Amino acid sequence: MFDSSRFPDLSRRSMLSLTSGALIASATHASAVEAPKPVDRGEVSKGAVKFSPIAAKSEAKSNSDRPTLATKDRIGFAIVALGRLSIEEILPAFAQTEKCKVTALVSGDPDKLKAVGARYDIAPNSLYSYDDFDRIAQDENVQVIYIVLPNSMHKEFVLRAAAAKKHVMCEKPMATSVADAQAMIKACDEAAVKLMIAYRCRYEPHHLELIKRAQSGDMGPIKLVEAINAQNQGDPEQWRHRKALAGGGSLPDIGLYCLNAARATIGEEPVEIEAQMHSTPNDPRFREVEESVTWLMRFPSGALANLSTSYGIHRASSMGVHMDGGSLMLDKAFPYKGQRLRLIKAENGLDTDTTLDVAAKNHFASEMDHMADCVINNRKPNTPGEEGLRDMVLMDAIYRAATTRTAVKV
Repeated sequence: MFDSSRFPDLSRRSMLSLTSGALIASATHASAVEAPKPVDRGEVSKGAVKFSPIAAKSEAKSNSDRPTLATKDRIGFAIVALGRLSIEEILPAFAQTEKCKVTALVSGDPDKLKAVGARYDIAPNSLYSYDDFDRIAQDENVQVIYIVLPNSMHKEFVLRAAAAKKHVMCEKPMATSVADAQAMIKACDEAAVKLMIAYRCRYEPHHLELIKRAQSGDMGPIKLVEAINAQNQGDPEQWRHRKALAGGGSLPDIGLYCLNAARATIGEEPVEIEAQMHSTPNDPRFREVEESVTWLMRFPSGALANLSTSYGIHRASSMGVHMDGGSLMLDKAFPYKGQRLRLIKAENGLDTDTTLDVAAKNHFASEMDHMADCVINNRKPNTPGEEGLRDMVLMDAIYRAATTRTAVKV
């Protein structure tokens, strides 16, 4: 900082001139600095700036060279329902996508629709109520409709989206009945549009690494999968505690993560299920839906999956895959972030517990980018409607096994 007390005879104008001169001299000196080399400057190729690697070949590769689409080329998404999940997770995730943009919103609350539309710079004619939703068929800026409504409303809006000839993403669980899930698949097939169920963990890097390692056979065949996803649910007035809207309690909401992850990891479909279910008497949260469920699934290879879920205990979320040569443990398996994957096995006669280096990525950005890629390249999503239907069938079997206290063949 310039200290004027050291120069009492200088006027303010003189000081400004001195300061300006110093800046000019500094700028002149900077201009003499050697120009950046190509390795630092990068090069323009096909409308994008690319940089060559600067790390040694022994270092891990960066993910920064993944192609990102220009805004005009990104796939436009309409988000249906502006509830907690959409506002707090899905809409912010668009900033981390590589191939997506939000171009329309749908809500039954005009004030919320206007406020969120302004925040994300959505054109006024792309703000829809549930009543005028069907005019979205004429919205050329929308290629995918993402349904984030309560479970019992999924069928109606998937069918309306298919009628509008738009591709569909639908939150899990797919529906509240097997019949509704089947109708959703049929409608999308007849409209020749894609249907993807938003199983975000199936696109999350830690889960993908776990599946790859477990199925590699390096530690022998999978013998046992254990998983729990539970939380202490609050306000009994929320829609998740109303059977007409949710279809069930902890099982279809958060237990479904365990069910789908076990199937994906083992790579088979279960052939037999045993289950137990319990709800705390007189707890207002569980007047209509179940509190806790545990179930055991047997697979054709002999692998077993021991899974649990609850709305009535402190948050617990983990998954373990056990083979005769070692185990893979996924801590914080199902929350939106915080996953840690560990490999446990013996080396040189000593037990080792190694945390694997897996780069995290936003779950919602990953799944939306996958859907966008399927639209761009005309591919079937990795979690299509048939995947959601299969879980609906299995959840019916779990409820039946818990109610009858007998093993149910699948």
